[in-house]
Amino acid sequence: MSSQAIQTLGDFLRSRRTRLDPASFGFTGRRRTPGLRREEVAQRASISATWYTWLEQGRGGAPSPEVLERLSSALMLTDTEREHLFILGLGRPPEVRYRAVEGVSPRLQRVLDGFGTSPAIVKTATWNVVAWNRAAAVVLTDYGTLPPGERNVLRFLFGNPEVRAKQHNWEGVARFVVGTFRADVARTGIASEVSGLVDELCRNSPDFARMWHENHVLGHSDGENVKRLLHPVFGPIDMEYSLFGVDGRPDLGMIVYTPLDTDLIRRIREATG
Repeated sequence: MSSQAIQTLGDFLRSRRTRLDPASFGFTGRRRTPGLRREEVAQRASISATWYTWLEQGRGGAPSPEVLERLSSALMLTDTEREHLFILGLGRPPEVRYRAVEGVSPRLQRVLDGFGTSPAIVKTATWNVVAWNRAAAVVLTDYGTLPPGERNVLRFLFGNPEVRAKQHNWEGVARFVVGTFRADVARTGIASEVSGLVDELCRNSPDFARMWHENHVLGHSDGENVKRLLHPVFGPIDMEYSLFGVDGRPDLGMIVYTPLDTDLIRRIREATG
């Protein structure tokens, strides 16, 4: 770390420390300055008070990711502040923290709904679909009719004959999904969280077991970015798809499918009312 970066880290730590209310953490006594004392932050972070003092003074060197995590917790940092702390301390953002998600904010749902005739979904790193718009329910799957635990793309693809039959090239689609799923698991550090799902799919689907053990890793941009379906109502359809990150939630991804045919757009508009 450069001396300027070390000093910037110290300034940030001090600013976050002085905004905290000592009484809310059970610390008492008269104080000449606002916020927690340095030794109190060190106590909460389980690090040496001397070293924490050096960090604020720009003399502590580069802390480890483990220490930065403890300081983030001790100082009650927001996700944005935690990311900033890691960039100051290590020159990179922290690893993604996976969170189980039940749904999305009303604001994000309004974004999905605003796509109109373009099916759009939000998925987790475990490929659970947690939000969708009306066009997605009509063209892809009516997720609202399913229990939350069954709204998983991998379970659909490898365990649902109707979903399999709708794929123009099931083998290619399945191989792409498994490769990108493996990459998402590694990127978000959730191998333990998905081990049960992987074991279940390997037991129930020889195809999944075969593809999973091939160890292919793919990015979302590695495919042709066109989804082809043999839809039971609309017939053969082609849609371009794009993946977008969700602000502040690196464990979520929004996929938007854009119909390539004006007649299909009209029919989706009629079906969605």
